[in-house]
Amino acid sequence: MPRPNLTVGLSGPRRRRAACGALGAVLATVLLAACSGTAIPQAEGSRAVLPGGHGATRQAPRVPPTGTLATGHSRSSGGVVASGGPAAPYNYAPSVLETQGTYRMWWCSQLPGAARPGDQILYAAATSPNGPFSAPNRRPGQAVFTNSPNGFDRLHTCDPSVIEVNGVYYLYYTGTFDPHGNRNAIGLATSTDGVHWTRANDGAPIVSAAGDVTHTNTYGAGQPSALYRNGMFYLMFTDTTGAATAQNGAGQFVLRSPDPAFRRGVQALGPQGFASVISATGVRTRSVADATTSDWMWVDALQAFAIATDDNGGTTITFWDAGFTYHPDQPITIPGPQREGPGLVRTAEGHAPVDAANPCGLVPLDVVRATGVAAGPDGLQHFGVDVDGLHACRSGAASLALLDGFAVPAPDRTVDIVVGDHLVEVERRSVALALAAGMVETPPAAVAALPVEAHLRPGAVAVSATGRPVGFRLDDGKLWVVGAASVAQLNSSPVQTVTAQTWDSYPRGADLSGLRP
Repeated sequence: MPRPNLTVGLSGPRRRRAACGALGAVLATVLLAACSGTAIPQAEGSRAVLPGGHGATRQAPRVPPTGTLATGHSRSSGGVVASGGPAAPYNYAPSVLETQGTYRMWWCSQLPGAARPGDQILYAAATSPNGPFSAPNRRPGQAVFTNSPNGFDRLHTCDPSVIEVNGVYYLYYTGTFDPHGNRNAIGLATSTDGVHWTRANDGAPIVSAAGDVTHTNTYGAGQPSALYRNGMFYLMFTDTTGAATAQNGAGQFVLRSPDPAFRRGVQALGPQGFASVISATGVRTRSVADATTSDWMWVDALQAFAIATDDNGGTTITFWDAGFTYHPDQPITIPGPQREGPGLVRTAEGHAPVDAANPCGLVPLDVVRATGVAAGPDGLQHFGVDVDGLHACRSGAASLALLDGFAVPAPDRTVDIVVGDHLVEVERRSVALALAAGMVETPPAAVAALPVEAHLRPGAVAVSATGRPVGFRLDDGKLWVVGAASVAQLNSSPVQTVTAQTWDSYPRGADLSGLRP
């Protein structure tokens, strides 16, 4: 997708991708001439990271980083994990979600045969970040989102960032109608399966360039990265016209809102923190990273945002506290070759994955990024490290977030499953372990203090219906879905068949079938 083309020595988003040959790692600010061929030309920028961030005047963290994180278990795929196939001239800008052992990835490429030429968003899935990723149509990558006939994105759609909240997938992307890769804006599409998408906001952009300043870099707004936390959608993005950008247009800005389309309740991050603004297109007074092509996630174990940016040694992860007032930990690096990216491996809501064996002490950090250049950034590979030696469950907020879905021993020799801010007491340990994400033998105080919402006793009523999963009707009067009949068998509960209408009429507890990794 079009990226802002930055001056030599600082990193920059891609502008026009050259379709006729490989580009060097560093480009001048002039626009490269288009090459002949079937692919729409693009180009590549270089990248450097100044992790302190800046505002309309440069802002430094209020206190220095307070911790140095221990890392270990460095890993890589050792080869390409995903592509659009031999006909795809480039593959880059991945967005990766991990749910229940399945890794789903969306990225930018260009396949032949499209109704209208331009960048497309491809999709594929795998059972490991090491791939191989394959698409539902049995090809390496399937185009699931393309340019519109006459919208702001009628030439390019790229830079996907996908999250899933309450069963709805949200795709934030960069779009433009400009053949030179300028005048970009951010769009939104929704889906129930992550494959079939519908444009939101009547196809209009949800974030456009602010126009605070005029630089020679006329890229605009794009490269979104979204996450969901505490009822708010957070969006980090590039805007080369923002007041707090560097002279070459580098800068990362943050908005948040309870509305995924950022039409109401919008707050922008400024030098004094988050403040309400009239709309998502407004003054950009603070950047959180002097970099581009970034991705981010919320790390519950650290109670911090982690921003991933590329540098010469790989991918740098910089940490910010919840209010963006200071860096709680020193940056770390996920080493290895890089050309474009990175795409952090995240949970559905854009959080760091939780390690099932050591949820309170270890955080896996994994990225997928382009490692070479053919007609553009290509060679998507996986790299990762673990942050270990943590004591995250000493914090009440962290322990509740990390242990959601885990089982813990109860005082009366039963087992409790943490479900949000409540517990479900399960009398049989075997049943609890069949449902839970894992077992934590010593529950932290914050978890032990949670109230019990329902009790699952042996022989509890289990029901199913045509097209509906098995669920238990517990003593709170609600139906708690467990999915498989085998769980009912473990609990010595015969499964009663009811009509779909009756099944749907029951008040609903949480879905316990999706707790396991």
